Amino acid sequence: MTVQPVVRLATRGSPLALWQARRVARLLEASGVETSLVTVETEGDRRTDVPLQSIGGQGVFVKEVQAAVVRGEADAAVHSAKDLPATSELQVPGLVLAAFPERADPRDLLVGATLETLGTGARVATGSARRRVQLANLRPDLLFTDLRGNLATRLAVAGAGDVTAVVVAAAGVERLGWSPPDGVETEVLDPMVMLPQVGQGALAVECGIDDERTRAALTLIDDGSVRRAVSAERAYLAELGGGCTLPVGAYATLTDNGGRDGDGGTVTLTGIMGSDDGRVVLRHTASGDDPEQIGRAVARYLLDDAGGSSLGTVGDR
Repeated sequence: MTVQPVVRLATRGSPLALWQARRVARLLEASGVETSLVTVETEGDRRTDVPLQSIGGQGVFVKEVQAAVVRGEADAAVHSAKDLPATSELQVPGLVLAAFPERADPRDLLVGATLETLGTGARVATGSARRRVQLANLRPDLLFTDLRGNLATRLAVAGAGDVTAVVVAAAGVERLGWSPPDGVETEVLDPMVMLPQVGQGALAVECGIDDERTRAALTLIDDGSVRRAVSAERAYLAELGGGCTLPVGAYATLTDNGGRDGDGGTVTLTGIMGSDDGRVVLRHTASGDDPEQIGRAVARYLLDDAGGSSLGTVGDR
């Protein structure tokens, strides 16, 4: 009997990243593939005292994890899909996105209050410009402060000092099994109120483009419907270009899914683009059968027809 070699999975060392890597490991092992974890510390994990944009923004949580695969220290890299750059100039040569195993709740979660109970002038903590501008557009009276650290650290800020509430990804809270303490209000924000970040809630696994053994193993856990949705969102972001600073978001859903493995059906994508101060938030929705074509079309509409190109340089944070 042929013994399947162990697939080494590179991951960040945060509690959430380790949960995600162990989840991928369990999925692979359920398909008969043995695994081990290779823990990597990233610059984003080391420098929690400064805003993400100051240390590189997009890609700051994935570069060292990807490098472990390139150096041959690991066979595959496990990421939150939202952390991966979408433009070709920011992607790592020689690596391929081999699997999108699953997607948890893509929405954002307000912790410490609800939109209705946030008082006038309340201070909300978030490290995401995308979240800030959408909240500022909805509630111009709100004040904002930056938010960094692992999930437990960020959640603890809600109600501390002058911060009324924080905004975090619902998927992370769900995956780590966090429950609000007694008396702490929470609200899952509808995507039409707070459009998620590209790939939010989804897992993504990269490996070497020429590593046929690992690619074959990862194919076993790839979810076609998640791949189509995230591909549409990433195509939207890629069409906006790599020199990105303005906040954007995108969320795709599938309907009339006729493919047995989720490889068919209509993709509906909504994209947003906002000014830094939140005074302008542009939104557009389109549907079609080709995920990447739909993603590009929504981006072009917002840039060319809705006036997005006049807002400045575009980005997803």
